Amino acid sequence: MLEIAPSVLAAHPLFVDRDVSRMLNAGAKILHLDIMDGHFVPNISFGPAMVAALRERYPNLPLDVHLMLSDPGKYLDVFIKAGASEITIHSEIAIDVSLLLKQIRQAGLRAGLSLKPGTPAQALFPYLEAIDLVLVMSVEPGFGGQKLMEGTLTKIRELREQGFDGVISVDGGVNADNARMVQSYGATRLVMGTAAFKSDNPSQLFESLQQ
Repeated sequence: MLEIAPSVLAAHPLFVDRDVSRMLNAGAKILHLDIMDGHFVPNISFGPAMVAALRERYPNLPLDVHLMLSDPGKYLDVFIKAGASEITIHSEIAIDVSLLLKQIRQAGLRAGLSLKPGTPAQALFPYLEAIDLVLVMSVEPGFGGQKLMEGTLTKIRELREQGFDGVISVDGGVNADNARMVQSYGATRLVMGTAAFKSDNPSQLFESLQQ
C-alpha cells in the first residue's frame, strides 16, 4: 500500500504540533524529517530535539529521519536515541557508507540511502542488500516548494530491475498532479511537504492518492 509521509520541514515553525496533528488526523501514518547541516545542503533545518519531541508526543508513530549531513556518522547515535524509526543517509558522502548502514541496522532501525538528482541509480547497487529503503530526491535538496524533476524517476525502475524490493520513496515537488506518475515508476512512499501542509483538505488528498 502506498505510504504518504508528510515532511515536517513544511510545517509552520511556531505551530509544528498543530500542523503535524492535522496531517495525522488526515490519515498520514508516518512522518518525514529532513535534517540539514547547512554544508551538505544549503539550508539548516532542525536537529535531534525535534525528533525526540515528536517521539515523546507520538510514541508509536514511525519517524523517517533523512540526514542531509556531510558527516552523519557523528550524529547517528544521537538520532537513534532521540527515537528515529528509520535513518537515511546519502550515498554521496565521503564516509564509509557500509559501516554507517550496519550501525543503523544493528540499532534495530531500518537503514536507507538517498540519491541527489545528479547521482545515478548505479551508485546504490553495491548496497542494495544492506538497505531497507531508498530515497530518490526529485529536486535539489535544501528548500521546499520546488518543481519535481521527472527525469530522476527513471532511477526507481533501474533499482527495481536490480531486484530491490524495499521501500522506494520520492521527495521533492510531489503533489496531486504528479503523484500518479511517480507511483507508476514503482515508488511506494511519497514524501509530501508543501502539497500536504498547504492543502485545504489533506484528508481528501491522501485518500485520493491511495485509491
